[in-house]
Amino acid sequence: MSINKVILIGNVGRDPEVRYVDKDVAVAQFPLATSERAYTLQNGTQVPERTEWHNIVLWRGLAKVAEQYVHKGDKLYIEGKIRSRQYDDQNGIHRTIVEIFADNMEMLSGSRMQQTQPVTTSEQSSTPLV
Repeated sequence: MSINKVILIGNVGRDPEVRYVDKDVAVAQFPLATSERAYTLQNGTQVPERTEWHNIVLWRGLAKVAEQYVHKGDKLYIEGKIRSRQYDDQNGIHRTIVEIFADNMEMLSGSRMQQTQPVTTSEQSSTPLV
């Protein structure tokens, strides 16, 4: 048995890019930043803050919610799965991208948070983006 589960709390790096595939299937993508605070070791060594950027992918209902309510700077709780895919870029260089396919999203900040309830969906598609 294996488990592929990710939980992130971070800040949205830019407004979601939303597109529609097939008939009315929404797909949203945006970067999410998570940070570890700076600290000082007992020996006086300074460890700087470290920020990681995660590529978030939302499908269907969650994508539509993100299109309406998620904006750059918002703090989100994201729960989902790690997926990786490979492609060749315009120069023929083989690339790998790691994405978080979210099946649960909760807004944690902003005035919009008061207008919405936590959103959970299990209808996420496993279709990779091309």
